[in-house]
Amino acid sequence: MNKLFFRVLVLLMSLSLIGIILVQVYWFNTSFKNNDEQFKFHVKQVIGNVADIIQKQETYNFYDKINHIKDSTGKLPKKDDLLQFYYVQKNPKTNKTIIYSNSIIAEDYNISPPFFDKKFDSEKFKSFSSKRVTEVYNNNNIDNTGINQSLIPDVRIEKSGNLDILDNAIFEISSKDVLSAMPLDERVSTDVLQKLIKKELEEYGVNTKFEFGIYSNNLATKVKSKDFKYDKNATYSIPIFTDNEGNSKYQLLVTFPHKKKYLLSDLVSITILSIIFTLIILIAYSSALNQLIRQRHISEIKTDFINNMTHEFKTPIATINLALDAIKNPKIIDDKEKVFRYLQMIRDENKRMHAQVENVLRISKLEKKELDIAKESCNLEEIINEAIEHVNLILEDREGTITTHYDATRETVLLNDVHFTNVLVNILENAIKYSPDVPKIDVFTENVKDMVIIKVKDNGLGMGKTAQKRIFEKFYREHTGDLHNVKGHGLGLSYVKRIVEDHNGQVYVESEKGKGSTFIIKLPLIN
Repeated sequence: MNKLFFRVLVLLMSLSLIGIILVQVYWFNTSFKNNDEQFKFHVKQVIGNVADIIQKQETYNFYDKINHIKDSTGKLPKKDDLLQFYYVQKNPKTNKTIIYSNSIIAEDYNISPPFFDKKFDSEKFKSFSSKRVTEVYNNNNIDNTGINQSLIPDVRIEKSGNLDILDNAIFEISSKDVLSAMPLDERVSTDVLQKLIKKELEEYGVNTKFEFGIYSNNLATKVKSKDFKYDKNATYSIPIFTDNEGNSKYQLLVTFPHKKKYLLSDLVSITILSIIFTLIILIAYSSALNQLIRQRHISEIKTDFINNMTHEFKTPIATINLALDAIKNPKIIDDKEKVFRYLQMIRDENKRMHAQVENVLRISKLEKKELDIAKESCNLEEIINEAIEHVNLILEDREGTITTHYDATRETVLLNDVHFTNVLVNILENAIKYSPDVPKIDVFTENVKDMVIIKVKDNGLGMGKTAQKRIFEKFYREHTGDLHNVKGHGLGLSYVKRIVEDHNGQVYVESEKGKGSTFIIKLPLIN
C-alpha cells in the first residue's frame, strides 16, 4: 500500500510539473501572438497615416501653386453667372411672403504663358462665389408668377462669399489628374518619407529598425531605403497616390528586419522570470524526489542494519547465557578446566559485542569530527603484517591463505597505526567473509611517483557496477542472493573510506561479479 501511494504521489507531482511547464509555453505563445497582432495594427495605422499625409501635402502644394499664380496676375477676374435659384413661399394665414434667391458666379483668371511650359496662348482658372438674398414681404399681394421689382421688402438679408467646397472639389480632381502624370521621384523624396515614417512610428511607440520602398505595379522604384528587402512575414503595404477613381499604381511597403526580436523584447523579462521560477520548481522537485527515494532507501537499510545488529548480538548473548548456566551447574563448577573454558567463551563473546559497539561509535564520532586521529611516521609493511595477524584465527578457521607481495621500495607514511590497522582488518575480513570457497587473498604494495599503493585481492563473490559505486556508503550492503551466512551491518567500509581520506589518501574497488574484488588504497609518502 505504501509503495502504491508513493508511486501515485510521484505520478501526480510529475503531471503537475508537466502541466505548469505546458501552461507557461501556452502563455508565451499566446502573448507573442497578441504582441504580433498589436504590432500589425499599429503599423497599419502608421502607414495609413503616412499615405494620407503624403497625398494631402501634395494636393496642398498644388493648391498653393495655383493660388499663388492667381494672386500674381494683377488682373480683375471676369465674372459670369453660372446658376440662379429662386424660391418663393407665401403663408395665406399670415399673408407673409418669403423670397429667397441664390446666384453662383464664376470668376475667370486668364494667366499668361510664362507660368506654364505649354503651347497655349493663355490658361484659364475658375473660382466660384455666391450671392444669397432673403426678402420678407408682409401684407402684400405677391404671386408666384413673377416678382415685382418695385416693391420694397419689409426685411432683406443678403449674404455672399466664396464657394470653397466647389473650389476644393475642382482642385482636388484636377490635382489628382495632373500629378498622376508626374514621375514618382518628383512627387515624393526618400528623405521626406524616411522622416515621416519614423515620426509616425515613434508616436505609436514602435521603436525598432525599419526599411521602406515604393513599388509601381509590383516593381521596385528608386524611392526606397538603402537596405530595403522584401520579407513576407515582416513587410506591410498600403496603396498611395490614389486617382479620382480610387485606383493606384503605387504601393508603399514598410519592412521590419528585427520584428521577432522586437516582439520578444516585451516578453524577455517576464519570460526569464518564468524560466527561473520553473527551474527552481524543477530543481526543488527533483531534489525532493531524490530525498524521498534516498530516505526510503535509508529506511530500508536501517531496518536491515537493526535486524543484522540484533542477530549479531543475539548469538553472543545466547552463548553467554548458556555458558553462565553451565557454570552454575554443580557438576561443572568444580571442574576448573571447564569453568575456565566457559569463562573464555564469555570473554570472547563479550569482546565480540564490544568490537561491534566500538565500530558504531567510531562512525558516529567520525561524523561529529570528534575522533582523535594523531598521526606519526610508520612503516607500512609492519602495519599490514599486524592487520594480517588480527585475522589469522578467522582465516585458519576457513583454511584460507594470505600471500604478500611487497614490491614497494619506499614504505614510510604518516598515519595513525591503530585506525589504519582497523582499515586493513576491515578489508581483509570482508575478503574472507565474501569468499564462498576457501579464501585465497593476495596483498600487494608498490610505489607510483610519491605514492604508495596497497592492493588487497580476493577470490570472492565480486560485485556489480552499482555496488562498486555505493559500497563505501554508510549502512550499504549488497544482496548476496541465497548466501545468508554473510553477516554485517554495512559500517566497515564507510569507516575505511573516512579514515583513508583523513590520511589524505584514496580508496576504491575494482571488481567483477563472480571473479573476486580488489581493494586499492593510495597514500602519500613522507618526503
